[in-house]
Amino acid sequence: MSTEKRKFWTIGQIDATGVRGPHEKELEDISKAKYPLFVDIDRNKLKKIVTEDLGGKIENIGFSEDWAINIEMFPEVYIHMAYSYFGDEFGDGIEAEFKFYFSGERVTWIPGEDSATYMDIVMDFLERKIKGREPFEKNYDKKTELMEKVLVQRREPFDLLKEDDKDSLEKFLGARVWKTTGGWRIKREMFPKIFIEIKWDKQKGLDIAFSGDNLSKNLNSYHAELVGIFTINHILRFITIKYENKELPDICYIMFSRMFTKEKNWEHRRT
Repeated sequence: MSTEKRKFWTIGQIDATGVRGPHEKELEDISKAKYPLFVDIDRNKLKKIVTEDLGGKIENIGFSEDWAINIEMFPEVYIHMAYSYFGDEFGDGIEAEFKFYFSGERVTWIPGEDSATYMDIVMDFLERKIKGREPFEKNYDKKTELMEKVLVQRREPFDLLKEDDKDSLEKFLGARVWKTTGGWRIKREMFPKIFIEIKWDKQKGLDIAFSGDNLSKNLNSYHAELVGIFTINHILRFITIKYENKELPDICYIMFSRMFTKEKNWEHRRT
């Protein structure tokens, strides 16, 4: 991922509320809570964690930061965590900070809620790896009430997928996609050696599973579910744009950021 001539967005711009929104405050709170972990960190250790466990890169992005962690959330959806150390020059006890940016052709499709939560997941991931701890929650085969609800709410749009969508969906999602007798299977490596598999069957509906050698070592089950939900949401974005001229379920129109929704003039479709 080259950062040359790349346009960067803030979460406030993507939220497009015109006022300081809750997700800006959420990211500021993440910065205050997590920056102490990085003040004296060994850069080689950090690079190893970011590269091998997160699948990201440490590469400056041009905001006068000391360094930045860059991760692909989805193809053409990148998150950037820019770290700057300045000591206690302001006398407020805060020695450093993270600034969070977003880039990529489709990054403004993602609502601030998904992006901010993903940042939180990544920071929690980094904290555990830095401290050498494994996740506490490992209930990967047990679905929460939230996940059960999501699988019911989001099943209908999958019925629109056609066989010739396979290749374009694979590129859009960065996943392996294949047709089954009754529906679809979609498998994506969300972090190195951590996989999410989404299954849709016309009769059985929507289902999800998690696997991989690094799953139980690196990602707790609740966060795995959230990333799984983000992936399902992104598939619905693909379906919505591909079949924009069709009468789509209302759930499709709430998958996008307010910025994108305003550009599309979908305000009347939001519920």
